[in-house]
Amino acid sequence: MNTVTGKLYLIPTTLGDNDPMEVLPISVKQIIEQTDTFIVENEKTARRFIKKITPNKSQPSLNIFHLNKFTDASELPSFLSPCLNGTHIGLLSEAGCPGIADPGADIVKLAHQKNIKVVPLVGPSSILMAMMSSGMNGQSFAFNGYLPIDKSERKSEIKRLERLSFEHNQSQLFIETPYRNNKMLEDLCHALEKNTDISIACDITLNTEFIKTLTANEWKKNIVDLHKRPTIFIIHKS
Repeated sequence: MNTVTGKLYLIPTTLGDNDPMEVLPISVKQIIEQTDTFIVENEKTARRFIKKITPNKSQPSLNIFHLNKFTDASELPSFLSPCLNGTHIGLLSEAGCPGIADPGADIVKLAHQKNIKVVPLVGPSSILMAMMSSGMNGQSFAFNGYLPIDKSERKSEIKRLERLSFEHNQSQLFIETPYRNNKMLEDLCHALEKNTDISIACDITLNTEFIKTLTANEWKKNIVDLHKRPTIFIIHKS
């Protein structure tokens, strides 16, 4: 008798320490209630999230696989073995949606290769929510991850992204390590042309949420403290 293959559920998490049910649909709670095997980036925070959304779930019964920068690629196929034996698996991101700016993309690709059904669940994506609220070009945009740390390399990359934005009418998104956010805004204001738009989306979905789009010149006159606050930066030159 053939075993029905389990599914890989892409389970979104919150973008901060708020009540999960404020930003996640009930379907996410229902899937977590039915799932005991998870692939996670950080076990401690994953268990805390699972406990918060399903308080009565038995923590000792959970089967956890770790997927982070220390995971050897040769280990990944074994993570999906439960699916091939009929067990559903939940893939949890550290924050937001799995597979978007997240190592989970490698597992998703492997699931497709193994003919495992991939089921994305609805949840907050800081990248999309920042883009939605920026007033910039939602028809054409690109996420660029982190910019270089070296001062001259960073300036060159900022100017390159500004040229790309102008030439292709494409909004350019990127992030920074939270404790360097204020320096990033300062660098943008000095490197970009004065009329280039900069959108800042900070603490998305939290009580401290701050979202604003101004020109580089206008940002020089507006003080905002982004220190250690998760932030998406977007630039667009018209």
